[in-house]
Amino acid sequence: MTDWLGLEGKTVIVTGGSSGIGAAIVEELIHNGANVVNGDLKEGDFKDPKLIYVATDVTDTDAVEKLAATAEEINGEIWGVVNNAGINKPRVLVDPKAPHGKYELDVPTFEQIFSVNVKSVFLVSQAVVRRMIKQGHGVVVNMSSEAGLEGSVGQSVYAASKGAINGFTRSWAKELGKYHIRVVGVAPGIMEATGLRTPSYEEALAYTRDTTVEAIRAGYSSTSTTPLGRSGKLSEVADLVNYFLSNRASYITGVTTNVAGGKSRG
Repeated sequence: MTDWLGLEGKTVIVTGGSSGIGAAIVEELIHNGANVVNGDLKEGDFKDPKLIYVATDVTDTDAVEKLAATAEEINGEIWGVVNNAGINKPRVLVDPKAPHGKYELDVPTFEQIFSVNVKSVFLVSQAVVRRMIKQGHGVVVNMSSEAGLEGSVGQSVYAASKGAINGFTRSWAKELGKYHIRVVGVAPGIMEATGLRTPSYEEALAYTRDTTVEAIRAGYSSTSTTPLGRSGKLSEVADLVNYFLSNRASYITGVTTNVAGGKSRG
């Protein structure tokens, strides 16, 4: 294996690395020779000698500090962190058909989404960047979403949370550049199915869009709004994340890259 990316032996933290896009990122990092620390609520199926699992509630300061300390202990520094952990619960702002009903946005749902999707990125990044400043380098990759760039019917709070992440990316890049720390974002669009696309998620999304679950599923497979005519592969997102973590991307910071097959304004 040629170490073209130069990630061999580097230590990278991935939050939410047990499933979905996070798991794909973890596996590609391992393939490229990195030491990976996965911070998630549950351990994933993938195992490797270079992969360490740390049970982590990413909204808890003490748990996040333990995650960062564990990563630092491997070889004395943290090369990069991928803020991937997140949740999504489709809701409409107002539901005229069922005011205050199941799929109308409420305060607990709002607070939960922002806690997991935004607060966690702040906590994890702060714990890791404290160490990166001391070591004089580092890379922060924030996982956003096409919804955060373009908006999305039935997913306004999720989109807003990812929009906040985009703001972190731009601002932290300006703050941290003087410490030789890069901050970049990756915004996937319609991707191949993962375990996160549950029946309850599909039911909620269908309701908020006044359509059926069958139509939602057909939309994933037809991808008529995507110029490339297909859903994205998780490996395609993982490839870009690995590239951004490498010194091959040494002059890229402060941007969020859309990985959506050309889809926009959809």
